[in-house]
Formats: sequence, C-alpha cells, structure tokens
Amino acid sequence: MASWTEFAADEPRLADEIRLLMQQYGPGFGYLATVRADGGPRVHPVSPVITDDGLWCFVVDSPKCRDLERDGRYALHSFPPEESDDEAYVAGRACPVTDPITVARLARIGRAAPRSDWRLFEFTVDVAMLTRRDSVARPGAGRPQVRLWLDPEGAAPARTDPLAADGRRGRHGFDTRRSAA
Repeated sequence: MASWTEFAADEPRLADEIRLLMQQYGPGFGYLATVRADGGPRVHPVSPVITDDGLWCFVVDSPKCRDLERDGRYALHSFPPEESDDEAYVAGRACPVTDPITVARLARIGRAAPRSDWRLFEFTVDVAMLTRRDSVARPGAGRPQVRLWLDPEGAAPARTDPLAADGRRGRHGFDTRRSAA
C-alpha cells in the first residue's frame, strides 16, 4: 500500500493529472465506492482532499463510513469534465485518522464543517489510472489513452476466497454475483 506521496514521487505527472481531474471544480469531487457487508458495492459522491502529503476524505457517519471502518477497500472515480470524457480512478485502502492535529489541519484545508459527525480517512494507493479521450478535437477518433500505475510494493491478492476461483469476484473484492440492492 503506497501513500499518495509515494505514488506522486513515483509518477509525478500522472498524480498531477489525477489531482487536476479530482479538483477540477475547486475542492475535490468524485465518486467513492466501498464494499458493503454483503460484499456488494456502495457508491456515493464525496469531496476528497488531495495535499502534497496525502489523499484524504471526510466521510459522515453513514453506511459508507461503516464500510470503510469494517473493510477499508475503496475505489475513487473522478466526476467527468464538461468538455471531455476524461476520467481518473484510484483504489486502495482507507485508514482512519485519529491524530487531532492532522484532523484539524485537513478540516481547515477541506473546509469540513466543524462539530460534524464525520470521520477522516487517509486513502492509500494500490492502483491509479487516467484515461484521456480527445472527443473535442476528434470526436470518435481512435482509442482512449490509458495510463496505469500499480503499487510496485503491492502483492497480488491471495486467492483463498472460494468465489475468486470461478472468476466471480473482481480485483477489489466485489462479488459480481450479488445484486446491488
């Protein structure tokens, strides 16, 4: 599990481009996917905070917050820009942050409401992906340009899950046989 800082040091241009897409409307804006207790995905909009020292997210007391506390796996996808279909994706593990100085500093940066029922998480980066499409200059022309970074220190996930053997569980552990309800 790499920190955002480690990822950005390894791939600075990719990290900058992902950061720009996540923060294209000012404060961060994206969709956070978590793993429900039954193994299915849960997706909600969030405002991630990206600083030079980390990728963070304030999550209000909710099923999404409990998903992260219980399991920790997440995927974060950028909101699409108005002028293109470019997209950014980051996935890894969410770690609760309890240091009051760090929480207060990031609350100021992220303009998080004081005295709220949110919890701060730091997101590690196992996978980062950026997809660029030149739909403005050449609509429908060619294939998208995809840049992918995988944590070089990350190990392949253990295949001890009985569902993994038959290919019904995705890379980040979502059981693709279950409904999203």
